[in-house]
Amino acid sequence: MTGESQTQFTLGIVRKHPHVLLGMKKRGFGEGRWNGFGGKLKAGESVEDAARRELKEEAGIDAGEVCKLGRIAFWVRGQHDPIYMHIFSVGEYTGEPVETEEMRPEWFHIDTLPYDGMWEADRHWLPLALEGVRFSGWFIYDENDKLKRYDIERLD
Repeated sequence: MTGESQTQFTLGIVRKHPHVLLGMKKRGFGEGRWNGFGGKLKAGESVEDAARRELKEEAGIDAGEVCKLGRIAFWVRGQHDPIYMHIFSVGEYTGEPVETEEMRPEWFHIDTLPYDGMWEADRHWLPLALEGVRFSGWFIYDENDKLKRYDIERLD
Protein backbone atom coordinates (compact mmCIF):
# COMPACT_ATOMS: atom_id res chain seq x y z
CA MET A 1 0.00 0.00 0.00
CA THR A 2 1.16 3.54 -0.62
CA GLY A 3 2.02 6.06 2.07
CA GLU A 4 -1.33 7.76 1.44
CA SER A 5 -3.11 4.61 2.59
CA GLN A 6 -1.89 5.32 6.13
CA THR A 7 -4.32 8.23 6.24
CA GLN A 8 -7.32 6.45 4.71
CA PHE A 9 -10.34 6.16 7.02
CA THR A 10 -13.97 5.14 6.69
CA LEU A 11 -17.08 6.51 8.35
CA GLY A 12 -20.42 4.70 8.25
CA ILE A 13 -23.70 6.55 8.76
CA VAL A 14 -26.41 4.06 9.78
CA ARG A 15 -29.95 5.07 8.82
CA LYS A 16 -33.33 3.81 9.95
CA HIS A 17 -35.49 6.62 8.58
CA PRO A 18 -36.19 9.04 10.14
CA HIS A 19 -33.39 8.15 12.57
CA VAL A 20 -29.59 8.10 12.40
CA LEU A 21 -27.33 5.98 14.59
CA LEU A 22 -24.39 7.93 16.00
CA GLY A 23 -21.82 6.94 18.56
CA MET A 24 -20.33 8.91 21.43
CA LYS A 25 -16.55 8.50 21.08
CA LYS A 26 -15.28 7.24 24.43
CA ARG A 27 -11.52 7.31 23.83
CA GLY A 28 -8.82 8.42 21.41
CA PHE A 29 -9.05 11.06 18.71
CA GLY A 30 -12.47 12.74 18.79
CA GLU A 31 -13.22 11.62 22.35
CA GLY A 32 -16.37 13.23 23.71
CA ARG A 33 -17.93 13.84 20.29
CA TRP A 34 -20.84 12.23 18.47
CA ASN A 35 -19.81 10.65 15.20
CA GLY A 36 -20.53 7.90 12.71
CA PHE A 37 -18.68 4.60 13.03
CA GLY A 38 -15.36 4.08 11.33
CA GLY A 39 -11.62 4.03 11.43
CA LYS A 40 -8.38 3.40 9.65
CA LEU A 41 -8.00 0.91 6.82
CA LYS A 42 -5.82 -2.12 7.43
CA ALA A 43 -3.19 -3.26 4.91
CA GLY A 44 -4.85 -4.78 1.82
CA GLU A 45 -8.36 -3.91 2.97
CA SER A 46 -10.88 -2.19 0.68
CA VAL A 47 -12.72 0.86 1.97
CA GLU A 48 -15.99 -1.10 1.85
CA ASP A 49 -14.54 -3.97 3.90
CA ALA A 50 -13.06 -1.50 6.38
CA ALA A 51 -16.45 0.22 6.76
CA ARG A 52 -18.12 -3.11 7.55
CA ARG A 53 -15.36 -4.17 9.96
CA GLU A 54 -15.47 -0.88 11.85
CA LEU A 55 -19.27 -1.04 12.24
CA LYS A 56 -18.91 -4.51 13.74
CA GLU A 57 -16.07 -3.47 16.06
CA GLU A 58 -17.59 -0.18 17.22
CA ALA A 59 -21.34 -0.87 17.26
CA GLY A 60 -21.66 -4.68 17.14
CA ILE A 61 -23.72 -4.71 13.94
CA ASP A 62 -23.15 -6.42 10.59
CA ALA A 63 -23.69 -4.04 7.69
CA GLY A 64 -25.48 -5.18 4.57
CA GLU A 65 -24.87 -3.02 1.54
CA VAL A 66 -22.68 0.03 2.13
CA CYS A 67 -23.11 2.89 -0.32
CA LYS A 68 -20.18 5.28 -0.74
CA LEU A 69 -21.45 8.85 -0.78
CA GLY A 70 -18.36 10.97 -0.37
CA ARG A 71 -14.69 11.50 0.25
CA ILE A 72 -13.43 14.36 2.33
CA ALA A 73 -9.97 15.46 3.37
CA PHE A 74 -9.24 16.86 6.82
CA TRP A 75 -6.25 18.76 8.06
CA VAL A 76 -6.24 18.81 11.86
CA ARG A 77 -4.03 20.27 14.58
CA GLY A 78 -1.50 21.74 12.16
CA GLN A 79 -0.70 18.42 10.43
CA HIS A 80 0.88 18.66 7.00
CA ASP A 81 -0.72 15.48 5.65
CA PRO A 82 -4.49 15.21 5.32
CA ILE A 83 -6.72 12.48 6.65
CA TYR A 84 -8.91 11.07 3.87
CA MET A 85 -12.36 9.99 5.03
CA HIS A 86 -14.60 7.78 2.86
CA ILE A 87 -18.23 8.32 3.90
CA PHE A 88 -20.74 5.49 3.57
CA SER A 89 -24.48 5.22 4.06
CA VAL A 90 -25.68 2.01 5.70
CA GLY A 91 -29.38 1.24 5.40
CA GLU A 92 -29.47 -2.47 6.13
CA TYR A 93 -27.75 -4.32 8.92
CA THR A 94 -28.22 -7.27 11.24
CA GLY A 95 -27.83 -7.32 14.98
CA GLU A 96 -28.59 -4.66 17.57
CA PRO A 97 -26.24 -1.76 18.26
CA VAL A 98 -24.30 -2.26 21.49
CA GLU A 99 -21.89 -0.14 23.48
CA THR A 100 -18.23 -1.06 22.97
CA GLU A 101 -14.98 0.08 24.56
CA GLU A 102 -14.75 2.82 21.92
CA MET A 103 -18.32 3.98 21.20
CA ARG A 104 -21.72 4.35 22.89
CA PRO A 105 -24.37 4.18 20.13
CA GLU A 106 -27.59 6.19 20.24
CA TRP A 107 -30.39 6.81 17.76
CA PHE A 108 -31.25 10.42 16.86
CA HIS A 109 -34.14 11.79 14.82
CA ILE A 110 -32.75 13.55 11.72
CA ASP A 111 -34.39 16.79 12.88
CA THR A 112 -32.59 16.75 16.25
CA LEU A 113 -29.04 15.66 15.45
CA PRO A 114 -26.53 16.75 18.14
CA TYR A 115 -24.46 19.03 15.89
CA ASP A 116 -23.20 21.00 18.90
CA GLY A 117 -21.52 17.81 20.12
CA MET A 118 -20.01 16.88 16.74
CA TRP A 119 -17.10 18.06 14.59
CA GLU A 120 -17.94 21.43 13.01
CA ALA A 121 -17.47 20.01 9.50
CA ASP A 122 -20.35 17.59 10.08
CA ARG A 123 -22.83 20.48 9.72
CA HIS A 124 -21.68 20.86 6.12
CA TRP A 125 -21.40 17.30 4.80
CA LEU A 126 -23.80 15.24 6.95
CA PRO A 127 -27.00 16.84 5.59
CA LEU A 128 -25.80 15.93 2.06
CA ALA A 129 -25.11 12.35 3.14
CA LEU A 130 -28.55 12.08 4.75
CA GLU A 131 -30.12 13.24 1.47
CA GLY A 132 -28.17 10.54 -0.39
CA VAL A 133 -26.18 13.15 -2.32
CA ARG A 134 -22.68 12.26 -3.48
CA PHE A 135 -20.09 14.86 -2.44
CA SER A 136 -16.42 15.72 -2.13
CA GLY A 137 -14.75 18.28 0.08
CA TRP A 138 -11.95 19.40 2.36
CA PHE A 139 -11.81 20.91 5.85
CA ILE A 140 -9.00 22.66 7.71
CA TYR A 141 -9.02 22.80 11.51
CA ASP A 142 -6.71 24.85 13.71
CA GLU A 143 -4.74 23.60 16.73
CA ASN A 144 -7.85 24.09 18.90
CA ASP A 145 -10.04 21.91 16.65
CA LYS A 146 -11.96 24.92 15.31
CA LEU A 147 -12.92 24.87 11.64
CA LYS A 148 -10.92 27.53 9.78
CA ARG A 149 -11.76 26.92 6.10
CA TYR A 150 -13.61 24.40 3.99
CA ASP A 151 -15.04 23.64 0.59
CA ILE A 152 -17.62 21.04 -0.32
CA GLU A 153 -19.33 20.25 -3.59
CA ARG A 154 -22.14 18.02 -4.75
CA LEU A 155 -21.08 15.44 -7.31
CA ASP A 156 -24.56 14.52 -8.54
